[in-house]
Amino acid sequence: MSGFVAGLCVAILPLLAAGFWLGRRTARPQNLGGLGTPVEHATFQTLHTASLAAPPLRAGLTEETARKSARRLRTLLGTDALCLTDQQEVLVWDGVGDHHRAEIMELLAGPLETGRGEAFRLKCDEPDCPVRWAVVAPLTVDDRVHGTLVACAPRESAVLVRAAGEVARWVSVQLELADLDQSRTRLIEAEIKALRAQISPHFIFNSLAVIASFVRTDPERARELLLEFADFTRYSFRRHGDFTTLADELHAIDHYLALVRARFGDRLSVTLQIAPEVLPVALPFLCLQPLVENAVKHGLEGKAAPAGKSHISITAQDTGAEALVVIEDDGAGMDPVLLRRILAGEVSPSGGIGLSNVDDRLRQVYGDDYGLVIETAVGAGMKITARLPKYQPGVHSASRLTGG
Repeated sequence: MSGFVAGLCVAILPLLAAGFWLGRRTARPQNLGGLGTPVEHATFQTLHTASLAAPPLRAGLTEETARKSARRLRTLLGTDALCLTDQQEVLVWDGVGDHHRAEIMELLAGPLETGRGEAFRLKCDEPDCPVRWAVVAPLTVDDRVHGTLVACAPRESAVLVRAAGEVARWVSVQLELADLDQSRTRLIEAEIKALRAQISPHFIFNSLAVIASFVRTDPERARELLLEFADFTRYSFRRHGDFTTLADELHAIDHYLALVRARFGDRLSVTLQIAPEVLPVALPFLCLQPLVENAVKHGLEGKAAPAGKSHISITAQDTGAEALVVIEDDGAGMDPVLLRRILAGEVSPSGGIGLSNVDDRLRQVYGDDYGLVIETAVGAGMKITARLPKYQPGVHSASRLTGG
């Protein structure tokens, strides 16, 4: 967290410096719309322009993101031309003097290798071309040079050298945030893979055993269960993104419960109370099913047949800005101290399938305020509550699957 805050500070300081510089250049009597002095007005314009340039850069340094941000960055510097490059080529050229592309790349060998900014005089045979000098500022992430920001102007300028360096540092912070976002995505994908590896053997073994028991006595029932099994595993192992909708997750839970009911018969009863308006809410993939599997585990598998019965309730309510999902069972429950150790990763979650995994993923996606709330005690069942924001930047469900 301290690194993240430091990154934000690094991002803000160059903006203020660039805003002050632009304010010095543009300070003149004008209609400020109540924003104060010319310097304050120019600083506001700078911050606003930077905020428009940031979103594309948060996706990394590519030809598309460079194209979307270059015009805003050139506005920040007030130069005749600006280009962004990676290690091999010019990704985008904004402004005049496009014919200098090849020359610019030839001059970048030093800055790309050393990570230090430089200024170069450009050669040009076109008398009307205003581009005569290039200021090169490297774009670095974790001390690795990913590319450069090149500002072009008619003449050498110490102010432009300083401003280009500040803007390049701000761009580098955005690229570092993009790298953190990608790292978080890779972590979430790893968590999903770990979850699949954890729940799948248990589920597959029991499901196939149930299906096999019906093959001779009730072939049609075996066929139906096999289709339920196929639909659930297709959903569980899909590769359509990190997020899904509440509707799709509940649909997968329905397939799962059909197989569980076939195994336990009337020993299991389930009630669902779902508000239709929360069905489109996006949430992390395979987020609720492990909680239902946990309820089955604690609700039924710890009770002796045939007397042991269990009831599981699943509710999803609309609470305004959030969807409130509650999964409750009347099973064996758990020692709260043991539960805390499981969620902290101190002990293996035997019998607590996926709880720590789901809790970690919710916190990664939504923040620490959105971890699981679990109420339990030995012999008192378990109640798990998950709050899901209806809107969270970066959380978008994959397209709804068809046929299952």
